[in-house]
Amino acid sequence: MKIGILQTGHAPDAMRPDTGDYADLFKQLLGDQGFEFETYDVVDMQFPADVHAADGWLLTGSKHGAYEDHPFLAPLEIFIRDAYAAGAPMVGICFGHQIIAQALGGRVEKFPGGWAVGRQTYDWQGDTVALNAWHQDQVTQRPDGAQIVATNDFCENAALVYGDRIFTVQAHPEFENAFTKRLGDERGEGVVPDPLLTAARATATMPIDNHRIADQMTRFFKTRSLT
Repeated sequence: MKIGILQTGHAPDAMRPDTGDYADLFKQLLGDQGFEFETYDVVDMQFPADVHAADGWLLTGSKHGAYEDHPFLAPLEIFIRDAYAAGAPMVGICFGHQIIAQALGGRVEKFPGGWAVGRQTYDWQGDTVALNAWHQDQVTQRPDGAQIVATNDFCENAALVYGDRIFTVQAHPEFENAFTKRLGDERGEGVVPDPLLTAARATATMPIDNHRIADQMTRFFKTRSLT
C-alpha cells in the first residue's frame, strides 16, 4: 500500500541533519507496517498529480496556522476535499488534523487557553493514552460527521474520525521524547511560556504511547477502522 505523505512544514534546520524532516519521522513510526511512501512537500507547493497518486494520504504537522495566508493552503484544502470525495483514506496529525477539519467545514483557532507542549494524557475511547503535543491552535468546531475519538480537559477535539475515510490526531505520535525536548530548545524559547517548557522537560523521560497510535493509523489505512 502506497502512502503519500503531504509534508506541510519542516523540522528546524538545526535538527534535520540528526532527526530528518517530519516525513522521515512518520516513515520511522510506520516503517515496519509494509507501506511504501512518497513525500510531497506541499508547503513548498509540490503537490501530487491527483488524489489517485497514492492509496492513502498522511498530512504532517507544521509551524503554520491553518487560518493564515500561505500559498499552499487553498490548494491543500481543495486536495483534501477531493480526496474525501474520492474515498481515499486520510490521516492528519497536528496541523494535518486542523487543516482537514477546516477544509471540511470546521473551525480552527488560536486557543485562548494557550499552549500544550510535551507529554499530555488523553481519554482515548475509555482508555488513557500519553502522547507528546506541540500546539497552540485547536479545532474548536468539528465538521459535520466528525466524531471524537480522544479528548482531555484542555483539548476537547484531541482526535477525530470521519466515518471510514479520515482519522486525525492533534498530538504527535511521531514525536519521541528526545525530539520534543530538542524542539523546545529550537522553537520554544521566547515563544512558549517558560513554565510550560520547564514542565515539558520534566516529563521528557516518562513513557508515551506512540506505538499504540501507530497501530491505529496502520489499521485505519488498511481496514478503514480503528479496531
